[in-house]
Amino acid sequence: MENQSNILKYKHLGIYTQNENVVYMHENCHVCASEGFEALTRIRISTATDSIVASLNVISSNLLLTDEIGLSDAAAKKLNVSPNETLYVSHLEPIKSLSHVRAKIYNQKLDYLAYNEIITDIVQGNYSNIDLTAFITACAGNRMDLDEITYLTKAMIASGMQLHWNKEIVVDKHCIGGLPGNRTTPLVVAIVTAFGLTMPKTSSRAITSPAGTADTMEVFTNVTLSPEKIKEVVHKEGGCIVWGGTAQLSPADDLLIKIEKALDIDSEGQLIASVLSKKAAAGSTHVVIDIPVGETAKMRSTKMAQTKSIWVV
Repeated sequence: MENQSNILKYKHLGIYTQNENVVYMHENCHVCASEGFEALTRIRISTATDSIVASLNVISSNLLLTDEIGLSDAAAKKLNVSPNETLYVSHLEPIKSLSHVRAKIYNQKLDYLAYNEIITDIVQGNYSNIDLTAFITACAGNRMDLDEITYLTKAMIASGMQLHWNKEIVVDKHCIGGLPGNRTTPLVVAIVTAFGLTMPKTSSRAITSPAGTADTMEVFTNVTLSPEKIKEVVHKEGGCIVWGGTAQLSPADDLLIKIEKALDIDSEGQLIASVLSKKAAAGSTHVVIDIPVGETAKMRSTKMAQTKSIWVV
C-alpha cells in the first residue's frame, strides 16, 4: 500500500481547528526527512481503510516523539483513528481542479465540468484554506456570469444529499441578509405551516454578521438535525428550521462560508449559488427570496436588487 518506512504511530493531542485537517509531526521525524516535508505541506494520511488530506505543522518540542504523528480533532474524527493506531503518510497527488481556479483568477469563464471538479475536491477535503480563499476571491467582484452561477449551483447540489417529499408544492424562503435583527424566519415558518404547506426551512450560520438565522434559532432549540430527523419533524409538524450544514445538503457551501466569514466577503455569484443549492437540495419547489435594499444592506440600490432578482429567477 504505502512505503513501509512512512509508518507512524498516532498520538491524540486534542487540538481544535474547526473543520480544518491538520497533521503534526516532529521536526526530526524520519518521514519528514526522507520525503522532504516542510511546514504547511499538504500530505495524505491513510489508515488501512480510509484517507484524508491535511496540512502539516512541524513540532520542535517533546509533545511528539519522532515516530509519532498527531492530528487535529477534525482530522482524527474523519479518519476515526484511535491512539497508537498505525498511520501511513504519503505525498499528495496533484489536484487537477486547481488549474480551473487559476484560470478563474485570470478571469476565464469556466464550464460545468470545471465547477463540478472544483466542488468535488472541496467536499473531499483536498483544498486547503489557502486554496478555498483563492477560489472565493477569484469569483468575487462580479466575475461570474449567469451561466457560471448556474453551473456552480448545480455542482453544489450534486455534491451532497437531496431530500424528497413526494409533494407537488414544497416551499421555502430566504433573506440575503446584511441587516441586523431581521429574524422573520420563525414567524414565516409558523404561519406557512399552519396553513398546511410543507416548509423544510434550511438556514445558514453567519457570514458577514455576528449571527445568522441558524445561530439565532439555536438559542431556543437544536438546529443541528440529521436528514432522518428533519424528515421526522417535517412529517409531524409540516415544517422545520434547521442549519443546512448539518444535513449534508450542499456541503461545499458550508466549507466556503467559513472562509467567506473570515474574509468578510459574500460575493453575489456565490451568494446566489449558495441560496439556490441549499433550497433545491432540501427539496423545495417554490422559494421566496427577500432582498433588502438600502445604504447598509448588501444591495445598495433598487436597480442592483432588480438585476440580481432576475438572476435568481
